[in-house]
Amino acid sequence: MKFEDLVKSAQQQITELFPWDLEEALKANPHILLVDVREPEEYAAMHIEDSLNVPRGVLESACEYNYEDTVPDLVQARDREVVIVCRSGKRSALATLSMQQLGYTNVASLNTGLRGWADYEMDLVGINGKIVAEETTENYFTPALRPEQLTPK
Repeated sequence: MKFEDLVKSAQQQITELFPWDLEEALKANPHILLVDVREPEEYAAMHIEDSLNVPRGVLESACEYNYEDTVPDLVQARDREVVIVCRSGKRSALATLSMQQLGYTNVASLNTGLRGWADYEMDLVGINGKIVAEETTENYFTPALRPEQLTPK
């Protein structure tokens, strides 16, 4: 199984929202818990305002008490509406499946991730809380693969 297969398998078992769905959901319920599972430096570059940064690598322990990674707001959200976001919607799909397995009853993933959110012309903010310019988001979300990261010919 490859990474894409793993993601597709997770997507078949979870609820996904597109950016326009999330926009409507936030209008209907401004108390949705947005959890950004990207790494702290990614979150610092830009994120959805008021989202909570819980990196994917510590997510499961962050969802439980008695761990150094415990995030009380997340532990207490088992029955709350939660939407998981990442750059493309792939890490968030895997994270959503993990949270379902941990007993979260109303959790969804943002399909297309923050890249799609920005393409839908929704605001992202930097660590300073200021809206990030559209040109900056466009550059940020343009893949920059090094030659060694590409499939060999």
